[in-house]
Amino acid sequence: MTHVSERNSAGANGAEGADRQPWTAAAGRSGRKRTVTYADAGVSIHAGERAVELLKSKVKKTTRPEVMGDLGGFAGLFRLNTGKYKSPILASSTDGVGTKLVIAQQLDIHDTIGIDLVAMVVDDLVACGAEPLFLLDYIACGEVVPDKVAEIGAGIADGCRYAGCALLGGETAEHPGVLRPDEYDVSATGVGVVEESEILGRDRVEIGDAVIAMRSSGLHSNGYSLVRHVLLGAGRMRLDTVVDDFGKQRTLGEELLTPTKIYAKDCLGLIEETDVRAFSHVTGGGIPGNLVRILPEHVDAVVDRSTWRPQSIFDLIQAKGRIDDVEMEATFNMGVGMFAIVSSDDADRAMAYLTGRGVEAWQVGEVIEGTGQVQMVGQYTRG
Repeated sequence: MTHVSERNSAGANGAEGADRQPWTAAAGRSGRKRTVTYADAGVSIHAGERAVELLKSKVKKTTRPEVMGDLGGFAGLFRLNTGKYKSPILASSTDGVGTKLVIAQQLDIHDTIGIDLVAMVVDDLVACGAEPLFLLDYIACGEVVPDKVAEIGAGIADGCRYAGCALLGGETAEHPGVLRPDEYDVSATGVGVVEESEILGRDRVEIGDAVIAMRSSGLHSNGYSLVRHVLLGAGRMRLDTVVDDFGKQRTLGEELLTPTKIYAKDCLGLIEETDVRAFSHVTGGGIPGNLVRILPEHVDAVVDRSTWRPQSIFDLIQAKGRIDDVEMEATFNMGVGMFAIVSSDDADRAMAYLTGRGVEAWQVGEVIEGTGQVQMVGQYTRG
């Protein structure tokens, strides 16, 4: 950024004994047009500072004992308790929420999209058994409207509280000319820690293990480009349309903005209670595309569709778009947001534990001898 300005000659190069005044961008020769400011280019530093002030109380609620300092520094500080581990391994993940943002912007509802953002990051971290420690966010917008940025940030802070991690800091950037004044995008990076000997993954999965499904809250944050094309484009539906199948006079917009379920604390507790081999966070790529990532080459995972009924939103998308089953399962979570592979001896205990925490869970299949594939069998329960 360049300020077009000149220093006052008396203040900078004047005669000895002249009063010296601090130079500012506004200082210039008498009669000259005022200098160009950052605000003239569409960036308000004051608005950004105001947004941070509005967020401080929310961010404080996400603090952990390891957090050092406060918002406003150049870097967030976090004291890692290395004495707690024999061989601590740091895990990191970064993500966004894709075009679900478009729905939030169209409805002018911004206090839930941050929950989606946190979920996409921390549930990737916990998939390897890592405890999420802290998260850093990035918000880019066409114009910083403090109240709107505070709403987005409040959702991020809420998500961090649900996940048990600290919101350590972040960045709000104003990009006039790149984004429209009402447009914004968000991303975040999270860091977690896991004992090296307790890292979960495909090397722990064994023939005979049980595959446990955890119900999603809906679409979560994947497939929204297809959703918007099918429902709002070709289907010509309105976001304020009440869809009877959703129940309780729920509109399409409300359904599409349902926050992503955060499983981090549930998964960490399950590790303590049962013999967990691996987790699979179901995001882009759907059930087969994500579950296959935790399978060794000598086994297959059998997933029986008849053990659950996907939410009505999936039926609506498939019917309106005339989308085949393969494409649906390659794009959406179909009602399952997270899988846990556990020892068969611990299957009942795992489901009881999750149910006790308010997570709908059921055994969806098992691990059998194979070639590292996911076998989708049966048909979804309908009606």
